Amino acid sequence: MDCKVASSTQNQAFNALLFLYRHVLKKDFGIHKDIPRAKRSNYIPVVISRPEIDPVLKHLAHPYTLVAQLQYGCGLRINEGVKLRVKDLNFDAGILTVRGKGEKTRTLPIPQRIVLELLAQIEAVKKLHDEDLTTGFAGVFLDDQLEKKYPRAAKELVWQWFIPQATLTFVSETKERRRYHLHDSHDQDALYEAVRKAKLTKRVTSHTFRHCFATHLLQAGYDLRTIQTLLGHADIRITMIYTHCVPSRTIKEVASPLDF
Repeated sequence: MDCKVASSTQNQAFNALLFLYRHVLKKDFGIHKDIPRAKRSNYIPVVISRPEIDPVLKHLAHPYTLVAQLQYGCGLRINEGVKLRVKDLNFDAGILTVRGKGEKTRTLPIPQRIVLELLAQIEAVKKLHDEDLTTGFAGVFLDDQLEKKYPRAAKELVWQWFIPQATLTFVSETKERRRYHLHDSHDQDALYEAVRKAKLTKRVTSHTFRHCFATHLLQAGYDLRTIQTLLGHADIRITMIYTHCVPSRTIKEVASPLDF
């Protein structure tokens, strides 16, 4: 069956089979050196300029504006943006802690331009948290193991979602009402409408802001290793794709270091 999946998905499935046979079934997978592997596509991400970003932000309502600003200002994936908790923002140090793919943690500088908006959101979360406590809610959703280790964490302010869902979610199994974070599909729907109203001629998704973050830093002279760390890429080759989004300079345009 031809599923038409990406090359990375094909290779991941192949590696999963290797792991299954070698480490679980303890069987010889056989000779696989000659098995063709899927090659990476020559995908070049869509990037929009700052003058194109501003109209999109203008047509977004709260809290979707905040999500987009965090994505563009910090290079977040959409699920990283909506899953932030109160404790992840350290305003004294100016640091944002993000848990990305594989639960890997990285720190990013908080954009100074939106500090007041972020602080206002913290106050809104505090107010909502107080209201939730008076209604007897069971807390926010936590990882099962984390809730077993810290039974009271779900109701503590520091563990509340930074951008919570507007309504409580009823859990039929436990008969509890819990607070979920803003769903990424709601954010994507709001972004679609904002892009349509901004009348952009490029296809823009929530991930476009992450691409813009990396590309605009590269244009500003930041090195690839720094950008790789900020994005949380395990392989520098993934980060190198953004070099295709930046116009290259000719030999005549490059200045000699002796002339600096």
